[in-house]
Amino acid sequence: MSARDIAIIGSGPTGLIAAERLAGAGHRVTIYERMASPARKFLLAGRGGLNLTHSEPFDAFLGRYREAAGWLEPVLRAFPPQALRDWADGLGAETFIGSSGRVFPRAMKASPLLRAWLGRLDGLGVRLAANSFWMGWSADGAPTLRSDAGVVQTIRPDATLLALGGASWPRLGSDGGWAPLLAERGIAVSPLRPANAGFTVAWSRPMRERFAGEPLKRVTVGFAGEQASGEAMIDVGGIEGGVIYALSAPIREAIIRDGAATILIDLRPGVSAADLAARLAKRRKGETLSNHLRKAAGLAPVAAALLREAAGAELPADPEALAALIKAAPLRLEAPMPIARAISTAGGIVREEIDANFMLKRLPGVFVAGEMLDWEAPTGGYLLQASFATGVAAAAGMQRWLLREQGG
Repeated sequence: MSARDIAIIGSGPTGLIAAERLAGAGHRVTIYERMASPARKFLLAGRGGLNLTHSEPFDAFLGRYREAAGWLEPVLRAFPPQALRDWADGLGAETFIGSSGRVFPRAMKASPLLRAWLGRLDGLGVRLAANSFWMGWSADGAPTLRSDAGVVQTIRPDATLLALGGASWPRLGSDGGWAPLLAERGIAVSPLRPANAGFTVAWSRPMRERFAGEPLKRVTVGFAGEQASGEAMIDVGGIEGGVIYALSAPIREAIIRDGAATILIDLRPGVSAADLAARLAKRRKGETLSNHLRKAAGLAPVAAALLREAAGAELPADPEALAALIKAAPLRLEAPMPIARAISTAGGIVREEIDANFMLKRLPGVFVAGEMLDWEAPTGGYLLQASFATGVAAAAGMQRWLLREQGG
């Protein structure tokens, strides 16, 4: 195939991996980025260790994508977790599997990997045009961009990839502003919603004032037949953390449907209700309930406070009833926290709007990938894996389309 001019709008991992594949195939690639530097959100994710992917068996891995698993399966099989690890290793960012099965670079941050990656792209001739805000299309359908200085330019590449991300963390460049621009072109976009987000709770004043910012460790949360184990964090306005994020999709949808959702929190998942009841029955005379819950049930002060919130009144005196409450403390969640605080985004361009090449059916020559598409996944490496994999798939689709449609 002869070299073609490719425009990639967005410099997150989806856009960068597509640029690498396309430039490696000999095409002339320019990445347009609205921010002053690339991959801002990727760098932020790296501050927590840069969880690239996960090592669990593929079928279990695939199931994390819920409703989107069916159409993402061939994409993820074509660029599976091991391929992402091999790619990172090739950049000198050797990876390892943590105790939870999550995969990280040994440096435990994104900046060394990104520096090596940008160096590779520069060597391939990829050009980065920073401070370039995509405005949509000109009257004749060409992509239009505006610089920080207000200069507007129209570009005419042979193919364009939109890799603009979702709508979470807008200060880092992804604000979902692309959604109305595509809707104007008749492209169906499922409403953008917070994913991997916390939820608001009507805490009592003592709970807000004494325990905001406190971690709730080693708990299991159940909702709608699903369970997740890990940690949560009490926020002044609600609850968040990994164990909440893992169930955020069904919780969010239940709130949309019913107006609220009630989760059940097992505050001592390693102890049976019968064992707890036996321990709680041995309360010493004069011992305060707080001390009794700490010593007999092993509840930290924040867990005991949450138990009181769940009871809505005095805690039951009966040991069996109290044990049952500890094993299944109900907590009413009222609304997702704002999308700007979410880790990722649900919703996006619906699957039916793109063809097998990840090209928009209504806009020939315009391809889409990454979090712009209507899929979601929990934290744990699943978000980055699908972002990379769809970028790889879109790059391959662009090459097939250029070869077939433009006589490359």
